[in-house]
Amino acid sequence: MRREIAEVIGTFTLVFFGCGSAVFMGAEIGMLGISFAFGLAVMAMAYSIGHISGAHLNPAVSMGMKIAGKMTSSEMIRYWIAQTVGAIIAALAIMIIAQGNADYAVATNGLGQNGYGAGYLGEYNITSAVLFEVIATFLFVTVILGATQKNAPAAMAGLVIGLTLVVIHLVGINITGTSVNPARSIGPALFTGSKSLMQLPVFIIAPLIGGALAGLVFRMGITRAED
Repeated sequence: MRREIAEVIGTFTLVFFGCGSAVFMGAEIGMLGISFAFGLAVMAMAYSIGHISGAHLNPAVSMGMKIAGKMTSSEMIRYWIAQTVGAIIAALAIMIIAQGNADYAVATNGLGQNGYGAGYLGEYNITSAVLFEVIATFLFVTVILGATQKNAPAAMAGLVIGLTLVVIHLVGINITGTSVNPARSIGPALFTGSKSLMQLPVFIIAPLIGGALAGLVFRMGITRAED
């Protein structure tokens, strides 16, 4: 269970700092600050637990790894469970802390949940949301697979992956709040009402498709360095 526990802790950290930055400091730091909170959280976990579990922190990453031939189906499912548990605990912790402020209401202020359509940030439609999530996740998992392959400079992997997530958030926050991670979306959605739950399938399915495509392209040798 050592690897699964590492994934719980790592995904908790990603959601707690990433979504927490939006809930507690969003007005002060803006989208740029939130983007860096997500990216730096991933970077920290990559260097601290990467040697234990690989620091996937994301079911779409585990999906890409499975399709690429780097983990088994049973390992992937165990990672999915661990990642989702970590995200749910983090979202619950954020909500409990936020409720210590008399002006906070989860229905009004949210938990940094993902969304699309009328009333959500840039009000992009479902087509834009799906397309962005598939493309962004494909690129993110492609970077991860490339940066962690045998011939890549290992010391740079965490930095490259973290900065890639920053860039993805800079582009995508106004579109969907940026998921590229089903667990990150599941955690907040469970506590923020029916609209978040109704839209949740987009943020589960689209990232998994993007991750699977990245794994397939890697396995075909298109983005894989020669052994």
